[in-house]
Amino acid sequence: MSEFVMISLNFIESDGLVIRPFTVADSAEFVNAVQESTGTVGRWMPWCHANYAIEDALEWFFYCDKSWLEGSEYSFGIFNANTNQFLGGVGLNEINRKNRSSANLGYWIRESCQRQGIATKAIQVCRDFGFRELNLTRIEIVAIESNTASNAAAKRAGAQFECLARNRLVMNGLPYTAAVYSLIPPTNI
Repeated sequence: MSEFVMISLNFIESDGLVIRPFTVADSAEFVNAVQESTGTVGRWMPWCHANYAIEDALEWFFYCDKSWLEGSEYSFGIFNANTNQFLGGVGLNEINRKNRSSANLGYWIRESCQRQGIATKAIQVCRDFGFRELNLTRIEIVAIESNTASNAAAKRAGAQFECLARNRLVMNGLPYTAAVYSLIPPTNI
Protein backbone atom coordinates (compact mmCIF):
# COMPACT_ATOMS: atom_id res chain seq x y z
CA MET A 1 0.00 0.00 0.00
CA SER A 2 1.24 3.49 -0.83
CA GLU A 3 1.61 6.30 1.68
CA PHE A 4 -1.57 8.24 2.45
CA VAL A 5 -1.47 11.88 1.30
CA MET A 6 -4.12 14.27 2.61
CA ILE A 7 -5.91 16.32 -0.02
CA SER A 8 -6.13 19.98 0.88
CA LEU A 9 -9.80 20.93 0.95
CA ASN A 10 -11.70 23.28 3.19
CA PHE A 11 -14.13 21.62 5.53
CA ILE A 12 -17.79 22.04 4.68
CA GLU A 13 -19.79 22.98 7.76
CA SER A 14 -23.57 22.79 7.69
CA ASP A 15 -26.32 22.24 10.27
CA GLY A 16 -24.01 20.94 12.99
CA LEU A 17 -22.00 18.72 10.64
CA VAL A 18 -18.48 18.93 9.28
CA ILE A 19 -18.07 17.09 6.00
CA ARG A 20 -14.48 16.63 4.89
CA PRO A 21 -12.03 14.18 3.35
CA PHE A 22 -10.70 11.45 5.63
CA THR A 23 -7.35 11.65 7.42
CA VAL A 24 -5.23 8.86 8.86
CA ALA A 25 -6.26 10.10 12.31
CA ASP A 26 -9.86 9.08 11.51
CA SER A 27 -9.01 5.40 11.02
CA ALA A 28 -9.70 4.03 14.53
CA GLU A 29 -13.05 5.80 14.84
CA PHE A 30 -13.95 4.74 11.30
CA VAL A 31 -13.28 1.10 12.21
CA ASN A 32 -15.37 1.44 15.39
CA ALA A 33 -18.27 2.90 13.37
CA VAL A 34 -18.07 0.10 10.78
CA GLN A 35 -17.97 -2.64 13.42
CA GLU A 36 -20.86 -1.04 15.30
CA SER A 37 -22.95 -0.89 12.12
CA THR A 38 -22.77 -4.43 10.77
CA GLY A 39 -26.43 -5.09 11.65
CA THR A 40 -27.75 -2.12 9.68
CA VAL A 41 -25.20 -0.80 7.19
CA GLY A 42 -23.72 -4.28 6.72
CA ARG A 43 -27.09 -5.54 5.54
CA TRP A 44 -26.74 -3.37 2.41
CA MET A 45 -22.99 -2.86 2.06
CA PRO A 46 -20.90 -6.05 2.21
CA TRP A 47 -17.69 -4.16 3.02
CA CYS A 48 -19.25 -3.35 6.43
CA HIS A 49 -18.43 -6.49 8.45
CA ALA A 50 -17.30 -7.41 11.96
CA ASN A 51 -13.71 -8.14 10.90
CA TYR A 52 -13.14 -4.68 9.38
CA ALA A 53 -9.71 -3.52 10.57
CA ILE A 54 -7.44 -0.46 10.63
CA GLU A 55 -5.68 -1.75 7.51
CA ASP A 56 -9.03 -1.80 5.68
CA ALA A 57 -9.73 1.79 6.71
CA LEU A 58 -6.28 2.97 5.64
CA GLU A 59 -6.65 1.19 2.31
CA TRP A 60 -10.04 2.91 1.81
CA PHE A 61 -8.57 6.31 2.77
CA PHE A 62 -5.71 5.80 0.30
CA TYR A 63 -8.23 4.91 -2.42
CA CYS A 64 -10.26 8.03 -1.56
CA ASP A 65 -7.14 10.20 -1.70
CA LYS A 66 -6.09 8.75 -5.05
CA SER A 67 -9.62 9.23 -6.43
CA TRP A 68 -9.64 12.89 -5.34
CA LEU A 69 -6.34 13.45 -7.15
CA GLU A 70 -7.70 11.78 -10.30
CA GLY A 71 -11.04 13.60 -10.04
CA SER A 72 -12.85 10.27 -10.36
CA GLU A 73 -14.58 10.13 -6.94
CA TYR A 74 -15.09 12.46 -4.00
CA SER A 75 -15.61 10.74 -0.63
CA PHE A 76 -16.22 12.59 2.60
CA GLY A 77 -16.40 11.69 6.26
CA ILE A 78 -19.34 13.12 8.17
CA PHE A 79 -18.46 14.47 11.62
CA ASN A 80 -20.32 16.16 14.46
CA ALA A 81 -19.23 19.82 14.36
CA ASN A 82 -19.24 20.11 18.18
CA THR A 83 -17.70 16.80 19.27
CA ASN A 84 -15.84 15.72 16.10
CA GLN A 85 -17.46 12.26 16.44
CA PHE A 86 -17.35 10.31 13.18
CA LEU A 87 -20.95 9.82 12.01
CA GLY A 88 -20.67 8.18 8.59
CA GLY A 89 -19.68 8.73 4.99
CA VAL A 90 -21.04 10.38 1.87
CA GLY A 91 -19.62 10.79 -1.59
CA LEU A 92 -19.93 11.11 -5.32
CA ASN A 93 -18.73 8.31 -7.57
CA GLU A 94 -19.33 6.90 -11.05
CA ILE A 95 -18.77 10.40 -12.37
CA ASN A 96 -19.55 10.82 -16.05
CA ARG A 97 -17.70 13.96 -17.11
CA LYS A 98 -18.92 13.88 -20.68
CA ASN A 99 -21.00 17.02 -21.22
CA ARG A 100 -20.84 17.90 -17.48
CA SER A 101 -23.09 14.97 -16.95
CA SER A 102 -23.79 12.92 -13.88
CA ALA A 103 -22.61 11.11 -10.77
CA ASN A 104 -23.91 8.65 -8.21
CA LEU A 105 -24.32 9.80 -4.60
CA GLY A 106 -23.87 7.24 -1.84
CA TYR A 107 -24.04 7.49 1.95
CA TRP A 108 -24.03 5.55 5.20
CA ILE A 109 -24.53 6.51 8.84
CA ARG A 110 -23.14 4.63 11.83
CA GLU A 111 -25.82 2.65 13.65
CA SER A 112 -25.84 4.71 16.88
CA CYS A 113 -26.49 7.91 14.91
CA GLN A 114 -29.14 6.71 12.47
CA ARG A 115 -32.63 8.24 12.33
CA GLN A 116 -31.40 11.70 13.31
CA GLY A 117 -31.52 13.39 9.89
CA ILE A 118 -27.76 13.15 9.37
CA ALA A 119 -28.01 11.34 6.03
CA THR A 120 -30.49 13.91 4.72
CA LYS A 121 -28.19 16.82 5.61
CA ALA A 122 -25.11 15.05 4.23
CA ILE A 123 -26.88 14.26 0.95
CA GLN A 124 -27.78 17.93 0.56
CA VAL A 125 -24.22 19.11 1.27
CA CYS A 126 -22.75 16.56 -1.14
CA ARG A 127 -25.37 17.48 -3.76
CA ASP A 128 -24.41 21.15 -3.50
CA PHE A 129 -20.70 20.25 -3.75
CA GLY A 130 -21.42 18.28 -6.93
CA PHE A 131 -23.38 21.07 -8.56
CA ARG A 132 -21.17 23.99 -7.51
CA GLU A 133 -17.68 22.49 -7.51
CA LEU A 134 -17.97 19.78 -10.16
CA ASN A 135 -20.56 21.46 -12.39
CA LEU A 136 -22.66 18.30 -12.54
CA THR A 137 -26.08 18.51 -14.16
CA ARG A 138 -27.51 15.36 -12.60
CA ILE A 139 -26.85 13.33 -9.46
CA GLU A 140 -28.44 9.93 -8.94
CA ILE A 141 -29.13 8.04 -5.74
CA VAL A 142 -29.70 4.34 -6.33
CA ALA A 143 -30.85 2.20 -3.39
CA ILE A 144 -32.08 -1.36 -3.18
CA GLU A 145 -35.86 -1.19 -3.16
CA SER A 146 -36.22 -2.79 0.28
CA ASN A 147 -33.64 -0.48 1.92
CA THR A 148 -36.31 1.74 3.46
CA ALA A 149 -33.86 3.93 5.42
CA SER A 150 -31.81 4.90 2.34
CA ASN A 151 -34.92 5.43 0.25
CA ALA A 152 -36.44 7.66 2.94
CA ALA A 153 -33.25 9.72 3.27
CA ALA A 154 -33.15 10.30 -0.50
CA LYS A 155 -36.76 11.51 -0.48
CA ARG A 156 -36.24 13.77 2.56
CA ALA A 157 -33.19 15.30 0.87
CA GLY A 158 -35.36 16.35 -2.06
CA ALA A 159 -34.40 13.66 -4.55
CA GLN A 160 -37.06 12.90 -7.15
CA PHE A 161 -38.09 9.25 -7.43
CA GLU A 162 -37.84 8.21 -11.08
CA CYS A 163 -38.28 4.46 -11.30
CA LEU A 164 -37.68 0.98 -10.00
CA ALA A 165 -34.92 -0.53 -12.09
CA ARG A 166 -34.79 -4.32 -12.24
CA ASN A 167 -31.39 -5.92 -11.56
CA ARG A 168 -29.89 -2.43 -11.13
CA LEU A 169 -27.66 -3.29 -8.15
CA VAL A 170 -25.69 -6.42 -7.38
CA MET A 171 -24.97 -7.38 -3.79
CA ASN A 172 -23.16 -10.56 -2.79
CA GLY A 173 -23.38 -11.73 -6.38
CA LEU A 174 -27.18 -11.37 -6.59
CA PRO A 175 -29.05 -8.75 -8.65
CA TYR A 176 -31.63 -6.55 -6.91
CA THR A 177 -34.32 -4.14 -8.00
CA ALA A 178 -33.31 -0.63 -7.02
CA ALA A 179 -35.10 2.66 -6.66
CA VAL A 180 -33.52 5.40 -8.79
CA TYR A 181 -33.74 9.01 -7.60
CA SER A 182 -32.40 12.14 -9.24
CA LEU A 183 -31.23 15.52 -8.10
CA ILE A 184 -30.77 18.33 -10.59
CA PRO A 185 -29.40 21.79 -9.91
CA PRO A 186 -31.76 24.68 -9.40
CA THR A 187 -31.51 27.31 -12.10
CA ASN A 188 -29.64 29.71 -9.79
CA ILE A 189 -26.56 27.50 -9.29
